[in-house]
Amino acid sequence: MKNQHTNHLLLLGLATLFISTSGVLGKYIDLPTPLIIWFRSALAAIFLFLFCKFKKLNIKLKSKKDLPTIILGGVLLGIHWVTYFLALKLSNVAVGMLSMFTFPVITALLEPFFTKSKLNPIHVVLGLMVLLGIYILAPEINFESTYLRGILLGVFSAFSYALRNLILKRHVSRYDGTVLMMQQCAIVALLLIPVLFNINIEQIQTQLPFLLILGLVTTALGHSLFISSLKHFSVSTASIIGSAQPIFGIIMAYFFLNEIPTLNTFFGGALILATVIIESVRSRK
Repeated sequence: MKNQHTNHLLLLGLATLFISTSGVLGKYIDLPTPLIIWFRSALAAIFLFLFCKFKKLNIKLKSKKDLPTIILGGVLLGIHWVTYFLALKLSNVAVGMLSMFTFPVITALLEPFFTKSKLNPIHVVLGLMVLLGIYILAPEINFESTYLRGILLGVFSAFSYALRNLILKRHVSRYDGTVLMMQQCAIVALLLIPVLFNINIEQIQTQLPFLLILGLVTTALGHSLFISSLKHFSVSTASIIGSAQPIFGIIMAYFFLNEIPTLNTFFGGALILATVIIESVRSRK
């Protein structure tokens, strides 16, 4: 039993590591952001479709009433990915990932609008902590600064992701998580088909290995492992372990992109990650 728990913990850690590669890949791949996201979603959709067929999972809609929210969830996922990768391009991996990692607290603040729960004062405090963390991250309040725009896009990406998760929450009990992820990736790929009209084949060939890693390892494999881990861990526990993503991302960026975080990044990032851990532990209790 202890060995099984260790194995599940290792798989969750591996999922976190795989997902955290999105930061370095998003910054490194030399292609227009919408095109990167098309490849990411299309490759992941194909891989997940084959996985669903192999596992004999039902990929059909259980009700036509589910279609609008599943499509809306896909649209929000596409917005989340595009704005997140733009944030990485405009700032750096550390700031882009930390800005995006405001989503757990944003989720907690938005949840009362989707459920009958009341706004908890602790969420307001955590929200203020996140704002302080973002303020520390930003070198100056200058909207012409690409760095600040990167932070704002990262937070908007977090907002889109939180909204998407809350909208899809109603479907989790009726659909397999891998099936939902496949449907979402397919929707994103379909929406971004227009970006293929002005494609540079030679440029794609040089970036193809990194696009394959992003689509298969980061998105399909990483997210599938993370979803599978929820059978063995609470969402709170998974969230706490998942908060290591920016840390992994910053380490990878140091070795592969030679990005050295500033003291502001450490202090602001520590505040943001602290809110994630506090909310995860608090919600578990």
